[in-house]
Amino acid sequence: MNPGHYPVNPPHHPGSAAVPGRAAVPPTTGYPADTPPAPTPPPARRRTRLVAGAAAVVVLALAAAGVAVVRPGPVAGWLGQADPSPAARSEPPEPPPAPVLLAAGATAPVPTQQGLRTALEPLVGAAALGSSVHVAVLDVATGEQLYGQGQDTPTVPASTTKLVTAATVLAARGPAYRIPTRVVAGATPGEVVIVGGGDPTLAINATGIYPGAGRLDDLAAKVKQALGGTAPTKVTVDSSLFSGPVYGPGWDADIPTGGFAAPITALMTDGGRIDPKDNIKGAERYEKPDVAAGRLFAKALGLPTATVNAVAKGTAPAAPPDATGASASPGATIAPGTELGRIDSPPLVRLVEFMLADSDNVVAEALARQVALARQQPASFDGAAAAMDTVVGELGLDANQTAVSDGSGLSRRNRISPALLTDVLGLAADGSKPELAGIFAGLPVAGWSGTLTERFASPAAVAALGAVRAKTGTLSEVNAISGTVTTAQGRLLAFAVLADRVPSGPEQAGSALDKIAAALAACGCAG
Repeated sequence: MNPGHYPVNPPHHPGSAAVPGRAAVPPTTGYPADTPPAPTPPPARRRTRLVAGAAAVVVLALAAAGVAVVRPGPVAGWLGQADPSPAARSEPPEPPPAPVLLAAGATAPVPTQQGLRTALEPLVGAAALGSSVHVAVLDVATGEQLYGQGQDTPTVPASTTKLVTAATVLAARGPAYRIPTRVVAGATPGEVVIVGGGDPTLAINATGIYPGAGRLDDLAAKVKQALGGTAPTKVTVDSSLFSGPVYGPGWDADIPTGGFAAPITALMTDGGRIDPKDNIKGAERYEKPDVAAGRLFAKALGLPTATVNAVAKGTAPAAPPDATGASASPGATIAPGTELGRIDSPPLVRLVEFMLADSDNVVAEALARQVALARQQPASFDGAAAAMDTVVGELGLDANQTAVSDGSGLSRRNRISPALLTDVLGLAADGSKPELAGIFAGLPVAGWSGTLTERFASPAAVAALGAVRAKTGTLSEVNAISGTVTTAQGRLLAFAVLADRVPSGPEQAGSALDKIAAALAACGCAG
């Protein structure tokens, strides 16, 4: 990793090895934010939707997505890495972990504004967070904003941008949508064209990094069957679905070499990683992921090395009016543009989970482009940004409080207010937009999963363990966290804390943010 840049979040898959220790960050100029205004009384309500049993919606959404909502416990035993049976232990078995979030509901006491000010203001003013700290706390059941400091101020959000990406893609495409990768017959006999649809999870074979991904070896088998007696002789790559620059506006200069994102192309394997098993931060990526994927596909077809190396980009022929995609009989002529095979990504809700759990920047940019395609915008950084802002408005949220330049949060040009982030989470939890509930399946759990596995380790933050689900964001001089928390009295809150003029390193700022979330979890603020 080059000096001067810290990743939005290091990648980590649930159930994989722990994330390595974070690298030190040399001082950089960062974004010069204004000094935050003094805390202002929040309006009585931000959203007028009344919600019955909002916490039940969250829990049901998590259950539907196959996520176990439990407190941290004997992880190795739960994951089958050790014999969990009592006979195999010398000590008594540990009792089952207690459920999380089940107590939250509309009947639990609501924290008072004064109680929250007393609990939060000493922590919000921590020196480690700097002079530009903006905060919003929302009661999920009523939509009432309970605490705010610069809550409506558009702020550099870093990777908390992914919450907006998740909401907009789930709304625009739907949770069940799958991204296709297709192969069609080329202009000459034996030529095949692999057409990228924007699936960043595409695997080469069973070694893929994303569970359930479509595989090039399966696609190759379909194509060979469809060709009948015609042997494949050439592979062309059509990645024209995505347009514009492959790196985002406002990205730090070391992104192309740092490994925290790949060039964003419509065809790639394993998020552009050269090694599919490389799940550490800063994984090496292909310089041209689309051409690399085409060559891997040619290899899967069994083409000779010289032909594999000759794979290049081109444009797929238009489909003939009578194309059926059926297998050809030996000796039959296949019309150019005829579909020869297709594989699909996992459902979009799973891609959202990958993005949020591991703060996957490449998946985030691919999902942002799906928002663009769904709203007839160019599948580019600019088109995705415009479409995301449009869908925010369609969801009934204040589009004036968000202006993004990418979907991952790597861009320092992004601006999102804390109030907009809490409104997104409240809308996802209140049941009025059930397609958004998939956000909660991907949100890491404090001290347990994803990018929060190693957070909340200090004694001052233990109240948050298992009670907070949140997305973090980290760039040099920018630290953020936004998610949901169940208070000690059982009330479900959405919160966001964005600091974009951080003078200290990410560890100190992260610890300060953890203490704020833990204070909400421990809050007896209802009087």
